[in-house]
Amino acid sequence: MTAAPPATSPTSTSPPHRSLVRQFLYDSGYVLAGLPLALIGFVLAVAGISLAAGLLVTALGLPVLAGTLYAARGLADIERLRLPTVLRQPRVRPDYLTPGPGAGFWRRVLVPMRDLQSWLDLLHAFIRLPLALLTFVVLVVWWAVAVGGTLYGAYDWAIPRGPDNQDLNQLLGMGDETAARVGLYTAMGLFCLLTLPLVARACAWFDAGLTRSLLTAVAEMRHRIGALEEQKRAAVSAEASALRRLERDIHDGPQQRLVRLALDLSRARQQLANDPVAARQTLDEAVSQTRETLTELRALSRGIAPPILVDRGLPSALAALAARALVPTELVVDSDLGTPAGRLDPATESTAYFVVAEALTNVAKHSGAAACQVEVTGGTDRLEIAVRDDGVGGAHLAKGHGLSGIGDRVRAAGGTLHVVSPVGGPTEIRADLPR
Repeated sequence: MTAAPPATSPTSTSPPHRSLVRQFLYDSGYVLAGLPLALIGFVLAVAGISLAAGLLVTALGLPVLAGTLYAARGLADIERLRLPTVLRQPRVRPDYLTPGPGAGFWRRVLVPMRDLQSWLDLLHAFIRLPLALLTFVVLVVWWAVAVGGTLYGAYDWAIPRGPDNQDLNQLLGMGDETAARVGLYTAMGLFCLLTLPLVARACAWFDAGLTRSLLTAVAEMRHRIGALEEQKRAAVSAEASALRRLERDIHDGPQQRLVRLALDLSRARQQLANDPVAARQTLDEAVSQTRETLTELRALSRGIAPPILVDRGLPSALAALAARALVPTELVVDSDLGTPAGRLDPATESTAYFVVAEALTNVAKHSGAAACQVEVTGGTDRLEIAVRDDGVGGAHLAKGHGLSGIGDRVRAAGGTLHVVSPVGGPTEIRADLPR
């Protein structure tokens, strides 16, 4: 068993300046392309609603309104595709209402009208145009001043000026010399050029904020509620499984030994008067039973909340766990997780310890492995755990199997668990936990 910091691999991320340039181009493209898309959406929304309102007296109004809602949905999907480049968040698409199998024509027509998100898509098409126009004008003007001002000295000679013309430098009292005029306009251009990425970022965020609030906020809230409900179910399941396992272990181990201890002590009391030698032998057996019971109780308490985890942190607790493993285990753990500054939340530490402990137990019981490796890496906001073995494979997360309890515990902590275990091996169990 070895303990060492994880090896660092070369990163494939771009240098910071390239990332800034790429984000600047993304922001500029988002704002500049936003105006024509907003104009198309506004025209479709106004025309569709006007036509549907005019035809409501006939049966054609509802299909036209449904078609308008579907068109707004298509434009909204385009906007959702563009949002991740600005917000740096995964794309979220709402779950729209869909007609059931075998639904008739009119039922299909009425489905989008009963969907709140469809109306939010239409509202976005109506109100986005003014905001897109504002951000478009601000960014284009900033671009124009940045480029035109920075290069002003190259074309100042070509600008015709009459005797009554007054430039900005004259209005500011800087004189009418060419050097003053070129210096002022060049300084303005350089200022706009240096602040152009910030302005583009602000315009993109301002524009994308409205889009996100109308097109993805409801879906994100529903997904978050669903995730919280799943975490709650997983927590209840994990707690119930832990209690059942603890009850079984206590019943099969310490409880049976305590029953035998009580019987031995009763027999020793009866033997004490008639056969002191036999009574002493019975008491010796009772002392041995007491020690074994204490050992089993310590093992059970170590599985629930090991003192070394609380006192010395996750690296030391995992090192002790790997040392007791039945399969030779190599431990690679981030040593910072044991320092006061790098310590995890107690709930996360307990979950991480449980994952490794249960995974090593499953390796020993079911894998037939000759070697195992545990790797724990702590990032800025995530904790990654990987347990690999060279066993026979075939492990999965189905209910009734050993790994289902690990999955419930990880989901209850807000993490994810992935198992890759083809038949014939090897097996890798990877847990990703929030810090």
